[in-house]
Amino acid sequence: MNEQDVRKILEEVRRGESTVERALGRLRHLPFEDLGFAKIDHHRSLRQGYPEVIFARGKTPGQVAEIVRGMLRAKSSHNILITRAGADTFAAVRRVARTAKNLSFYELSGALVIERSREIHGKGKILVVTAGTSDIPVAEEALVTARTMGNHAEAVYDVGVAGLHRLIEHRKQLAEARVIICVAGMEGALPSVVAGMVAAPVIAVPTSTGYGASFGGLAALLGMLNSCASNVSVVNIDNGFGAGCVASVINRA
Repeated sequence: MNEQDVRKILEEVRRGESTVERALGRLRHLPFEDLGFAKIDHHRSLRQGYPEVIFARGKTPGQVAEIVRGMLRAKSSHNILITRAGADTFAAVRRVARTAKNLSFYELSGALVIERSREIHGKGKILVVTAGTSDIPVAEEALVTARTMGNHAEAVYDVGVAGLHRLIEHRKQLAEARVIICVAGMEGALPSVVAGMVAAPVIAVPTSTGYGASFGGLAALLGMLNSCASNVSVVNIDNGFGAGCVASVINRA
């Protein structure tokens, strides 16, 4: 539930279109709803401008579905995002969200979205760039997150340093972006190159893509942390959601 939703409820009471009791029923679960195994933070969008996101990994499909049911019951207008979900979780959510017209599952990243608003909050464009095709699952999570949080977002895939001419081909898109999310594994060199070409902030996302000496993404993480480009910041390994969220906050500022 966001500020606009609360205003709407209060306006309905003021105009006599809703009773105080009905309004109290809709507001009763602010700031959170206790399901026993989870506490749904209905207040988050009021505090931070975007709602709580459900991390599905480690939860049963039934638990995720019950959280979604509670969020739908709040009758808010915000989108619902679930990350790291599998096909079984998608099936469980689909059963409790039968009336949701726009339910999308992105298999590569495991992102699941119930779209209830297409309102754009971001002031510019977010561009997601990957070094290789193997980085796309993490990049897709960032892309879906940015779009779900109300941003224009585009993606450019497979433009790593092994063939820089592929990156140069997209220099216009790079220059037009207000925020760039750069996803790379192996040695993690691409964010430094991209950051040296633009004035925008670059959010570097190390991935666990690579051979043994990449240490599950640690080599890419350290390379990005040691970037000589001063407009680079770094999120955790494979954290596409975190990058998309931070990019959204920057794009709203």
